[in-house]
Amino acid sequence: MRSIASLTLSTFFLLCGSLQAIAQTEPVVCPAGQEWDSFSQTCRIVAGGGGVLNPGVVLPGNPGNDPGGAPLPCTRGGGEVVPCTLGGYTWVQGQGEYFRLLSADPDDGNENWEGRTDGALYQVGYLSVDGSAVLPGPTVMWMDTEPWVAIPDPRVLAEQAVASMGFRAVDIGIVPEDSPESLGTIGLPQWMWVEDPGESTTGPITRSASVGGYTVTATGVLDRIEWEMGDGNVVTCSGPGTPYADSYGASDSPTCGHRYEQQGTYDVNATSYWVISWSGMGQSGTIPLDFSNSTTIRMGEVQVLVQ
Repeated sequence: MRSIASLTLSTFFLLCGSLQAIAQTEPVVCPAGQEWDSFSQTCRIVAGGGGVLNPGVVLPGNPGNDPGGAPLPCTRGGGEVVPCTLGGYTWVQGQGEYFRLLSADPDDGNENWEGRTDGALYQVGYLSVDGSAVLPGPTVMWMDTEPWVAIPDPRVLAEQAVASMGFRAVDIGIVPEDSPESLGTIGLPQWMWVEDPGESTTGPITRSASVGGYTVTATGVLDRIEWEMGDGNVVTCSGPGTPYADSYGASDSPTCGHRYEQQGTYDVNATSYWVISWSGMGQSGTIPLDFSNSTTIRMGEVQVLVQ
C-alpha cells in the first residue's frame, strides 16, 4: 500500500538539508568501472549507457540482471537508458520513477505518515532534461518496503490476481435434462447453455494484486465453450448460449445447439476456455485457462402406433 501527497514546506527544508549534507561529504574514489552512490554510501558497478547497476536487484524486464549476472542498463519508456542511481536517487524499473529515502522517522512531523508507525517516506524524482541530475518532484510516497529491493515478479502477482477470480466450470444447462425421467427425441434439437452465468463462469472479470507499492491487474475473458456431445461431434459456442423455454418448441437454438441422429446414452462434456490478459510493472502477458464439467443425457425415437 502507498500514499501520495504533495511535498510540504517542512519536507522541502528537510530535503534541502539532506542534499546539503551530501554535498559536504568528502568525495570518494571508487575502483575503475564503479561510481559512488551517495544514497547507499557504496561504490556501484557502472552499467551500459552511464547507469549504475544495483547489485542483487532483479529489474523487471531485465531477466538477466541477477546477482553475478551481466550488468544490464535501467530503461524507461521507449527503451531509453537512464542512470540506475544518481544524486542519491535510485531508478525503480517496475515503477518507472526515481526514489530516494526521505524519512524513516514517523515522529518527524511530516503529514505524509498519516498515522503510520512503520515503513518510510520516499521522495519521487525526475531526470533533468540534460540527464545530469535527478530533481525532486512534488510527490512523496509512504511505502512499507524499500521500492528498489525485493521487487516482486509481475507474473506471480498476475497469478495471485487470477487466483482471486474464483474461476470454475460452468453448470450445464441442456435439453433433454440429465434425469432418469427425461428422454430426448432423435431428430429434435438439443439446446446447450450455461446455467449459472457470472463473473467466474462466463466473465468478464477483473482483479488486481499488489505488494510493496507494485500492482498488476488481470482481466479474464471467456474465449469459447467447447461441447463434446458424446457422439463424436464437438460444438464450439462463443458465449453462454440461450436457455431453452417451452415456447421455443422444436426450433433450433440461436446460439448453441446440436441434433443427434441415433438413440442412446450420451456423455456431454462442456469445457470453457479463458484468456486472462495482465499488465503491470512495465510488463504484460496472457494466461490461458480451461475448466470442464459433464453430464449425461438419453436420446430415443418416437414410436408411432399404426392401427
